[in-house]
Amino acid sequence: MANITAKLVKELRDMTGVGMMDAKKALVEVEGDIDKAVDFLREKGLAKAAKKADRIAAEGVTATYVDGNTAALIELNSETDFVAKNDKFQALVATVVKAIAEAKPATMEEALAVKVGEKTIEELILEGTTVIGEKLSLRRFEVLSKADGDAFGEYLHMGGRIGVLTVIEGSDDSVAAKDVAM
Repeated sequence: MANITAKLVKELRDMTGVGMMDAKKALVEVEGDIDKAVDFLREKGLAKAAKKADRIAAEGVTATYVDGNTAALIELNSETDFVAKNDKFQALVATVVKAIAEAKPATMEEALAVKVGEKTIEELILEGTTVIGEKLSLRRFEVLSKADGDAFGEYLHMGGRIGVLTVIEGSDDSVAAKDVAM
């Protein structure tokens, strides 16, 4: 049996985001090989995510991302509002909305296939399900474009439970656009 050190467990945790005991169990299972442990955790995570697939993810948040003449609004759901406030969930939401704004997908299938580094949005959401412990799902999204003389207005209500993104055509008054969104 391989010697499983605390340093090795920490390295695996940093790479994958799993808990200490899960990291140690994975390393013991694959006799200390960190690459095999990552694969083991990924397979175990997909199995966990599959078990949670029939759960209802009706809580969550909306988020907006504006960059130049493109903006995106997404709704990413979790099972509980407690998780929706989690820092890891919030980081996932920020990553997903930015990737969708940049890729400008037209359908949900295209959105889930958008690459963020080496992974797709769908893979990131599955990993989030594994790490956070609740079913997560991208419920809907919208990508908007505007001309140079137009303005985006974005507004998130109740901590992101409700999100609005508007485009005011013929005016670059972003304050008025935000007022309309409100």
